[in-house]
Amino acid sequence: MKDFFKVKTIEQALEYTTRFARMETENIALAKSAERVLAADIRSDIDLPEFARSIMDGYAVKGSSTFGASEGNPAYLTVTGTVAMGELPDFSIGSGQAVRISTGGMLPDGADSVVMIEHTAAIDDNTIEVYRSVAPGQNMVAVGEDLKKGERLLADGCRLRPQESGLLAALGRQTVKVYKMPRIGIISTGDEIVPVDTRPGPGQIRDINTYTLSDLVRQSGAVAVAFGIVGDDYDALLATSADALKDCDMVIVSGGSSVGARDFTIDIISAQQDAEILFHGISISPGKPTILARVGEKPFWGLPGHVVSAMIVFSQIVTPFIDHISGLAARENEPFRLTARLSRNLASAQGRVDFVRVRLNRRGDDLWADPVLGKSGLISTMVKADGLIAIGMNTEGLDKGTPVHVIPL
Repeated sequence: MKDFFKVKTIEQALEYTTRFARMETENIALAKSAERVLAADIRSDIDLPEFARSIMDGYAVKGSSTFGASEGNPAYLTVTGTVAMGELPDFSIGSGQAVRISTGGMLPDGADSVVMIEHTAAIDDNTIEVYRSVAPGQNMVAVGEDLKKGERLLADGCRLRPQESGLLAALGRQTVKVYKMPRIGIISTGDEIVPVDTRPGPGQIRDINTYTLSDLVRQSGAVAVAFGIVGDDYDALLATSADALKDCDMVIVSGGSSVGARDFTIDIISAQQDAEILFHGISISPGKPTILARVGEKPFWGLPGHVVSAMIVFSQIVTPFIDHISGLAARENEPFRLTARLSRNLASAQGRVDFVRVRLNRRGDDLWADPVLGKSGLISTMVKADGLIAIGMNTEGLDKGTPVHVIPL
């Protein structure tokens, strides 16, 4: 007789993330750092820009020389030179003077603003009229306005988007220290599961979970390693699980987590050296019969075999564990949510969190969430859905028109 633990709440389940260590770090080329997780704070060793530069084509001036200028009462300035692109000006300007400058050009000493060329007119080679006043700092970027020397720019645990890569390039960083990408092993179990290139016979279905879970792993910034289909055979599942544990940093078995006589996941976990079952069961629907164990220092999951259940458990429970071992800071993995109105009444049972698939539709000025109802083995319901809404444990249901938070899929 198997021993089953008391069902955990979502919050209790997520507390186990800290039982597992973060990945080791490595230095990689900046060009290959997209979507990786930074493993050290980044501080600027320079001011950026390192010189005051123009952001317009026009004339570098002292702003005070243009105060009060208008089309009816222009300011007259003497043009004393030109700043070429990439040139270090070896002169300064004073009141009543201007120098020609292009976008990106370095302002000479004395200049504190730029007049757009559209707001000027040349009287002769040495004199311009200015039709609009500029304030100090206008149409230019000051030294250190973008980045200041010594400033902490990026924190350990942030995911590197294109803008972070651009910032590192601006600092001249050719390599970056990141956490290694965890390798996640995926095993599909069940005598009824057949490969996708096989026509299912009576009582059989094609292997969906290998593909959905692999893509979810990749979306989480980890490496998916598929170990194929294992039938309801204790020895085969034990051997495959042992191989996965040797090669991967986390293992996910889909199917075999319920209380059926042929569900071996609990047994093969118990047979591993230094293994501990952390929980068996989460108070959510769908996905209640979920297992988390520790085998050595690695998380080992038993997910429900139904595709919708497995995907929802992955998105709500497994993903935070992958984020944690990937080194992602807690502030980075808060799910983005949309606000919508529920389009119909929804019933719910107390004592669990119900995750309901919804499709979003704009009607008038409001965004509406239309429930996509169906059993947890129907992959089409996930295809039709744009997101999930959660009905709380102590709620018997939601009324039509209730504002809901939608977690995008």
